[in-house]
Amino acid sequence: MNPIVRRQPAGPPRYRRRSAQFKRAAALASALVLAGCASLSPDGGAADVQALVAGNPLMAGSAAQRVPDEASQKSIDAWLAKPLDAEAAVRIALVNSPRVQDAFATLQLSDADRVQAASLPNPVLSFSRLAQGRGREFERMLSFNVIGLVTLPWQARWAGQRHEAAKLQAAQGVLMLAADTRRAWVRAVSAQQSVAYLRDAKDAAEAGAELAHRMAQAGNWSALQRTREQLLLADAAAQLARAEQTAVATREQLTRLLGLGGERAGYTLPDRLPPLPKSAPDLGDVQALALRDRLDVRSAQARNAAVADSLGLTRATRVINAMEIGAVRNTTFENDADRSRSTQRGFELDLPLPLFDWGQARTGRAEAQYMQSAARVRDVGVLAASEAREAWRGWNTAYALARRYRDEVLPLRKKVNEEMVLRYNGMLASVWELLAETRASMLVVNAGIEAQRDFWLADTDLQLVLTGSSPGGMTALQTAAAGDAPAAGGH
Repeated sequence: MNPIVRRQPAGPPRYRRRSAQFKRAAALASALVLAGCASLSPDGGAADVQALVAGNPLMAGSAAQRVPDEASQKSIDAWLAKPLDAEAAVRIALVNSPRVQDAFATLQLSDADRVQAASLPNPVLSFSRLAQGRGREFERMLSFNVIGLVTLPWQARWAGQRHEAAKLQAAQGVLMLAADTRRAWVRAVSAQQSVAYLRDAKDAAEAGAELAHRMAQAGNWSALQRTREQLLLADAAAQLARAEQTAVATREQLTRLLGLGGERAGYTLPDRLPPLPKSAPDLGDVQALALRDRLDVRSAQARNAAVADSLGLTRATRVINAMEIGAVRNTTFENDADRSRSTQRGFELDLPLPLFDWGQARTGRAEAQYMQSAARVRDVGVLAASEAREAWRGWNTAYALARRYRDEVLPLRKKVNEEMVLRYNGMLASVWELLAETRASMLVVNAGIEAQRDFWLADTDLQLVLTGSSPGGMTALQTAAAGDAPAAGGH
C-alpha cells in the first residue's frame, strides 16, 4: 500500500502575502546587484569575435589581433622574406591592418556602453544654505532615481543585446578585411602577370615595326603596310602602359590593406596565380547556408531583439518615466543668546504629473523603430538568399570559363603557334604571319590570366556571401566578356 501523505497548511494569508512580497523584493535586489556588478571585459570582447570567425576559410587559419606585438612583427618579417601568397597576406592584414584595430576599438566602445548601462545610478547630494535675519538654515538631501533603479535590469539586458550585435559587426569587419585582402592579392598578382605577357607582345610589335621600317627603306613595302605595323606597336605600348599602371594601383591597394610602409612595401609577389581546383565543391542549399551562417543576418536579428525589449520598456514607462526620492535633513540655527538649533527630518518625492504628455509620442516612436528593425531583418534575409544564389552561379560560370581557357583555348593556341613555326621554318609562312600569331598568342594568354583572376575573385565572394556579409555587389565577372574578345580575335 502507498503511504498517505497529508499536506500541511500553508499558513495564514498574511504570512503568505509577506512571503511573496519578500521573494519579489529579493528577486529585484538580486537583479540590481547583478546589474550593478557589471565590469569591462579584459579584452573588450575580442575573444568572442575570434570564436565567431574561427574556422572560416577566409581567415587562412589565423586570428585577428587587437594590438601588434613584437612576436607578430617578427612573423610579418618572416612572411615578407619570401614571395607573398594569399594566406600570408591575410595573416599580415589580420595582425597589422589599422582596420582590425579600428574594429576592436569600436567593439571596446560598445563594451563600455554596456557596462555604463548596467551600472547603478549615482545618488545625488543636494546642499543649500538660507539666511533670514539672524537665522541660518542648512538643508541637505540625498536623492535617488527610483525609475532608474527599477528599470536597471532591463537596461542592462538591452545593452547586453546591443553588445552582442556589436560583436557580430566586429566579426563582419574582420571577415571583410580578409576578403578584401584576398581580392587585392589576386588582382595584384594577375596584373603583374599580365604586364609580363604584354611586355612580350610589345617586344614582338617592336620587332615587326623595325622590320617594316627597313623594308620600306629598301622599297619593298608601301607606306600603308609600314603604318599598320607602327599602329600595332603604338597600341601594344598603350596596353602595356595601362597594365603597368594597373599593376601599381593594385599593389598599392594590397599594401594599404596590409598596413605596410617603408622597406616593407617592397615585398615580392608570386609570378602567377594558384591553379584552379580540380572540381566544384558540394555546398548543398546555399540559400539555407547563408541564412544560417551569415553574420549580418545574425546581427540584424540580435538588434531586432534589442529593439523589441526597448519597446516593452518604453510602453511600461510611457506615463511615469521619472521618479526621484530623497532623504532630507533641515537644520536651522538661531543667532540668539541661547544659540538654539532645530532639526527637521523627512523625505522628498519628485514625480512628474502626466497632464499634457501621456507618452504617446515616445511609444509611437518605439513602435516605429521596431517595425523598421523587423523590416531590416527581412531585407537582410532576402539579400542574403539572393546573393547566395548569385555568388554560386557566378562561381560556376567563372570556373567554367577559367577551365575552358586552361583546357581548350590555351592548348589550341599553343598548337597554332607550333604549326606556324613549322610553316615558317619550311618557308611556307612569312615572318609577318609569325609575328602576328605571336602577338595574338600573347593576348589570348592574357585573357586566360583574367579568367583565372575572375575565378578567384568569385571564390572569395562566395565564401564571404555564405559566412560573412554582403560583398557589396559581385564584380568578379564584369571583365569576363572582355576576356573572351581577344580569344575570338586570335582564332
